[in-house]
Amino acid sequence: MLQASRVDDPIGELRDLLATGRYRDVIARYQSRPSAQAQSPELELLTATAATRLGELQQAIPLGREALEGFRLRGDADGQMRATNLLGAIEFERGRLDQADRLFAEALRLAQQLDDSLLAARASNNLASVAQLRGRPDQSLALYRGALLAYQRLGDRRGMAETYHNLGLSLRQVTLWREAEAAATQAVRLAELEADGSLLALTLTGRVELNLEREELDLASQEIERAIRAAEEAGDELGTAEARRLRARIALRRRDYAAAYFEAEASRSLAARHASALLEAECAAASALALRGLGRVEEANESRAEAVSRFESLGAAAWLERFDSEWVEEA
Repeated sequence: MLQASRVDDPIGELRDLLATGRYRDVIARYQSRPSAQAQSPELELLTATAATRLGELQQAIPLGREALEGFRLRGDADGQMRATNLLGAIEFERGRLDQADRLFAEALRLAQQLDDSLLAARASNNLASVAQLRGRPDQSLALYRGALLAYQRLGDRRGMAETYHNLGLSLRQVTLWREAEAAATQAVRLAELEADGSLLALTLTGRVELNLEREELDLASQEIERAIRAAEEAGDELGTAEARRLRARIALRRRDYAAAYFEAEASRSLAARHASALLEAECAAASALALRGLGRVEEANESRAEAVSRFESLGAAAWLERFDSEWVEEA
């Protein structure tokens, strides 16, 4: 329930809803306001943030840009910093890494200028994700660890959960399995405390990736179903898509190629709807492996070519290397 003091405070109301993971309600409240009242950079930014967390990037982009312009016109450096970081996150999801890197670096510069430790941690976390995608694990690990320390000092549980999740991904890249498991477990624990379905789904997928590396397929199946339920209950289509991609990977390990293809294509459809470039590439890779397992060689080669092209355009060196290895292993 929202605090009574928020009834006549639309910004406070949306902040409360955002903090409790009620992203659909944020968007509904914003859309129900008179247009003149809705044209507030802070309201636009909060709504763009909610839409981004739901993977609804086409809705988030204009709101984020309008918020940034509004903050600029007001000379509000704090607002510019937060809007710039959000727009960087959107560009990252769309696979536009150069733009994302530039926006995150600008957000970090503003955060340091304003001595904003929280936003500096977020921008560092985001810059680490760019480095990770580009196959620079040493750089990403250093940035993630720096961001984690900042979140811990601030007591920001959500930030810690997201960073532990990301740290686990980077640790897996350099095959530090024990440390990766500890990070993934911490991420899930913190997400459970936050009671945010989207965050829980995200962190559970990290643990499923570890289960897959260890061939713990039954455990992976249990965890991924929990992740799908959490994402669906939160109305997070992009989170659902990521979980279904992993459901496809589990089916691949079990050589259930028909199920793997079905799940990969369902995930790819959702990823395309939300313009998630990396997820589309990963789904194309899973579909290629499933199609070859089904004996549909020509289609498999077409899907493989698409996956390779997408990974290359993203500069996702580590992802491409893993896919090439899987393609050779399954031959």
